[in-house]
Amino acid sequence: MKEFISKYDKSLALIFGLLTISFIVTAMTSETFLSWVFERHQNQMSWFIRPVFLIPFCLFAYKRSWSGISITIFCLFTSMFWFSKPETINIQISSFLEFEKTWLHAQWNYKKLLLILTIPISLFALGLAFWKRSLLMGLGVVALMATGKIVWSIYNAGEVGKSILIPAMIGLVLCVTLIYYEFRRLENNKKL
Repeated sequence: MKEFISKYDKSLALIFGLLTISFIVTAMTSETFLSWVFERHQNQMSWFIRPVFLIPFCLFAYKRSWSGISITIFCLFTSMFWFSKPETINIQISSFLEFEKTWLHAQWNYKKLLLILTIPISLFALGLAFWKRSLLMGLGVVALMATGKIVWSIYNAGEVGKSILIPAMIGLVLCVTLIYYEFRRLENNKKL
């Protein structure tokens, strides 16, 4: 299996890159699909699992696996709808997600485009940090990503934006801890 993935690394990366782009385009052009996704995204399990994908993302960047990076990004985006719609919905969560959905479908301008571009730029910076094996830079990018999401949410959505604080902080602590541990383990294994 390892040989297969190694042989078709870039082909698999391209396939999952195209699948990710298809998901984003479908979500942005189909109100029905986006509503279905956000309905299931009300399940807070999807809020807690999404930051965890930064751990394998960093690992695959460290190992320089294009397919691993691409598959992880695909999982990160699609994990919004992996869980069923919750039976009871927290009003703050529902209101925040409604704000996000409205924001995505509101008029696009250069400010919104620049803000959206921070997502691929952040992922690129994170991947580059671990590709170059810079733990400090990588952890700094992870902290900036979490802080940026928190600040944007509270600044733009107000009180309901605070609903992401607990998942974002738990995700940040978990990611930093596990990324640090795994990076050190891989570096120590290289010395042996």
